[in-house]
Amino acid sequence: MCKSPLHPFLHALPKCEHHMHLEGSLSPDLLFTLASRNEIALPASADSAFTSPETLLDRYTRFTSLDDFLNYYYIGMSCLIHEADFEQLAWDYFIRAKSDGVVHAEVFFDPQAHTGRGVEYETVVNGFEKACQRAEQELAITTKLIMCFVRHLPVEHTNGAYAQAESHLVSGRLAGIGLDSTEKGNPPRMWQEVYRKAKSQGIRRTAHVGEEGPVEYIREALTHLDVERVDHGIRLADDEELMREVAERKILITMCPLSNVRLRCVKEVGELPIRTFLDSGVNFSINSDDPAYFGGYILDNYCAVQEAFGFTMKEWEAITKASVNGSWCDDSRKDTILKEVDATIMKFGNV
Repeated sequence: MCKSPLHPFLHALPKCEHHMHLEGSLSPDLLFTLASRNEIALPASADSAFTSPETLLDRYTRFTSLDDFLNYYYIGMSCLIHEADFEQLAWDYFIRAKSDGVVHAEVFFDPQAHTGRGVEYETVVNGFEKACQRAEQELAITTKLIMCFVRHLPVEHTNGAYAQAESHLVSGRLAGIGLDSTEKGNPPRMWQEVYRKAKSQGIRRTAHVGEEGPVEYIREALTHLDVERVDHGIRLADDEELMREVAERKILITMCPLSNVRLRCVKEVGELPIRTFLDSGVNFSINSDDPAYFGGYILDNYCAVQEAFGFTMKEWEAITKASVNGSWCDDSRKDTILKEVDATIMKFGNV
């Protein structure tokens, strides 16, 4: 918990999360439980990371890069086998999200990471969808599922993944597509054909760019992929002209502060261009990315930002409303959430 006088207000704010990988909410405790249940042998490692949930959690504090993290990320995924595993994983996230004030969650998943190891696509989607339905019915959290393509696999694998999910994307069962995994050396333009097809079918589009990769990758995502929002995007501040364009087009940047620190993109949250974005009119949201690996869920990220920048309630109101308006839910749901935000502002107006 942060020590700011605004902490109760930050906790109460109705939050929209746009950048959270369901596989990234796999806690060490659940990982070990699933490994035992599904008879998955965890690897021996030189640093004894897989000795216990505690040693694994400790190893997560020492990632040296995105690729170092991804190694552990994909090991964790290997424990997800059955529909019930995927449902339990997502449900655990939604329970935590509810306690942090999340009212709308647009969550990523990586189907290729599962089908490539023999898990059926429908097994993954059905499990996650059941948890989403429970979240709406039992927790009043509206949800959207976004499938991501993984950049460490050849582009032709993406075409197969898209074809497999195409009917779900067109019908709206899946809300859109994204692009994640290793950024360096994988420029966005490599995926322009599948993104062009998605646009022609009215499918929504986002991509991870400008995290470890250069600002030019953000420009490529906007021009070659025609994305509607940008995930991470911290290098946007390196190009003032592009930053003005993003602000004018009201393209949402889905920022993940604690993730950026844990993966050594910056040394501390205060180095992120959050104040620059706010002052420049760039719309952004605050998110948790892979919270089980990066030491914080969404409220932890809000608190870290507050401790670093000392925003006022008025500034948090602007951030929160930009987050709501940048969501992919319908206008009716946005209006409902915006009214909840206004009510929260009124309640804490004397802080």
